[in-house]
Amino acid sequence: MADAIRRSKSRLSRFNSILELSNNKARKTDDIYTRIMPTDSSYLMEISIGTPPVKQFVVADTGSDITWTQCLPCVNCYEQKQIMFNSKNSSSYKVLACGSNPCKALGKMRICNELSELKCRYNLSYVDGTNSLGELAWETYRLGGTSIPNMVYGCGNDNSMSINDMTSGIFGLGGGPLSFLGQLPIYLGRKFSYCLVSHSKPNVRSKLNFGTNAIVSGPGVVSTPLVTKPSSPLYYLTLEAISVNNMRIPFTRRVTRSMEDGDVDIIEKGNILIDSGTPITYLPMTVYQNLKDALKSAIQADSTPVPKYPWMLCYKNNKELSIPTITFHFDGGANLTFPSTSTFMPIEDVLFLGMIPNTNKDEAIYGNFLQMNFLIGFDIDKGKVFFKPTDCSRRTDSSEEWSMAS
Repeated sequence: MADAIRRSKSRLSRFNSILELSNNKARKTDDIYTRIMPTDSSYLMEISIGTPPVKQFVVADTGSDITWTQCLPCVNCYEQKQIMFNSKNSSSYKVLACGSNPCKALGKMRICNELSELKCRYNLSYVDGTNSLGELAWETYRLGGTSIPNMVYGCGNDNSMSINDMTSGIFGLGGGPLSFLGQLPIYLGRKFSYCLVSHSKPNVRSKLNFGTNAIVSGPGVVSTPLVTKPSSPLYYLTLEAISVNNMRIPFTRRVTRSMEDGDVDIIEKGNILIDSGTPITYLPMTVYQNLKDALKSAIQADSTPVPKYPWMLCYKNNKELSIPTITFHFDGGANLTFPSTSTFMPIEDVLFLGMIPNTNKDEAIYGNFLQMNFLIGFDIDKGKVFFKPTDCSRRTDSSEEWSMAS
């Protein structure tokens, strides 16, 4: 629980804006996919890098743009379970020049001087202690049965990782030009979808699709507008309210309109960030307190105090505990109702609410605990995010297998 909270908190302030990138070509296909599986508080996706391809497991991160893995020769690397990628053994590895457009697009993450250095070097640093320092290069990725050449790749020679040793790096699924999505050819469209299996099923894998197969359709599908913000590769939605049973809590923020109008409560467009890499859902303090009060009133049981986290809502896990349904009401009529297995997380004999207040700012994050068991599709070109209630450990329809045993 402490690790999930720490990892979630660290992501509040670590997103960087990114500039421009030259176009890249991929073998024409509408069936680019990979496998994704839960581990602790994160989701790992399977990808192969280089020629010949070397399999790696990386964190699927919609809040990041740069894809990087640990890479030999290594100056300082953390322990990982899978084979470490060796750039010297790959015939498709080509270091980018310091003055190249992709290198310049790194912005503040670029640490080379094009007048005195030939190789492009980057330095990624995260608040939770994760960091990667290395070369930026062209490399070939292999997802499922598809090889995609000339993708921007970070070969990390000096790294640290805050989560467990099952991952070799981070896969950037953000909306910026250096992300995997930003480098896909136009004919595939800027779309992807994933189905996050419950963290209680660590040995079950589901699919992450790109292109045509990423379209989410059929009975039960709802959608909400995707809100983009200037110079930001992140994905925002507009949350209008939260319901506990039939009690509706407006998701508003108090602002000063003018001297005449004074303070008013408004619903801002793009008021919540949806992020696959943040486990916990963050809410503004006022909204969280109203939600907490509504839940305590509905549950009618003595909560269990957590001295280290006094704002948390926890209960002893027993059969008599009756947890109400929680519904998020998004712009466009997308109402997502979550089962108790997504809203309250079990830790030994205690259940804790997987939503906490952002005590410093009004920034809100829709984390991956609440995304479990929804087929979620991002269509950047249409400006929409689609949701379909799905048991991600089973088939979604007769033609597509969304999971397989590891």
